[in-house]
Amino acid sequence: MIKYKALILLLLTTFSLYPYLKAQDIDQLLNEANNGSTDYTSATFKSTRIMNGHSIERMPAGQLDVRISHRFGALNSGAYNFWGLDGANTHLGVDYGITNWLMVGAGRGIYLKTFDGLMKFSILRQSKGKKNMPVSLSYFTSMAIVSENFSETKDLNFWDRVSYVHQILVARKFNERFSFELNPTLVHKNMADSALDPNDIWSVGGGARFKLTKRISLNAEYYYVFPPRNDFRSYTSYNPLSIGIDIETGGHVFQFIFSNSQGMIERDFITNTTNQWRHGGIFFGFNISRVFSLTNQN
Repeated sequence: MIKYKALILLLLTTFSLYPYLKAQDIDQLLNEANNGSTDYTSATFKSTRIMNGHSIERMPAGQLDVRISHRFGALNSGAYNFWGLDGANTHLGVDYGITNWLMVGAGRGIYLKTFDGLMKFSILRQSKGKKNMPVSLSYFTSMAIVSENFSETKDLNFWDRVSYVHQILVARKFNERFSFELNPTLVHKNMADSALDPNDIWSVGGGARFKLTKRISLNAEYYYVFPPRNDFRSYTSYNPLSIGIDIETGGHVFQFIFSNSQGMIERDFITNTTNQWRHGGIFFGFNISRVFSLTNQN
């Protein structure tokens, strides 16, 4: 009886390990067939933006991304303003891939009549195979210039109106459906809004993408600003939260967004979010991205 039990246990163990052993054999054969090549992860996010903030993605060499970002007014502005649809805030921008690891861009927004320039370059790429890297890592930096002529600041010189952003982008594509990103961020203003306000604002952002279908995904983005709410400042700010849907249609990517921030660049949505979701301070908007290839593909 003991021999039969031992035989049965041996057979069950063999059958339970068979799929694993077979999978190991297949992986070994694939590695041998590919000569130990490296498989780099692609499309961690569908666009260079998650919602308002940047994703790990950048434009490939020779490709130009023309982007129109639009935010309506707050939903709690009432029926007279058609729940925010009467108001509008627009940002026009272009991003260009100089190499496959370096992207530059420029834009101009209605909000504070701001001009901005940016640079993003890849440091590490998620991969498996001969080279195994669990995450992708990029560095993003931008400079913004406020050109709005406030009565109390009209005499400020050029550099007083300048602000900078430094950001580390760390992302991982866990599977074909889910991706996540973490973004430690520093915003520096050469001149603070008042004597009560700091020149340096630190934050940590997080963004996620969940793929619903081949061309549609659900996205979310949140930035935690240090310290929260900042009641000791000249104004009370809140942490920006955005949710929305990406729809990809060939050369276009449409992003439909709900956010408590009307600003669309880091300087604005990280430091100047003065509305709350729970009080109806929600701005509906969209990003439209159109990619053009400026190099000969033949």
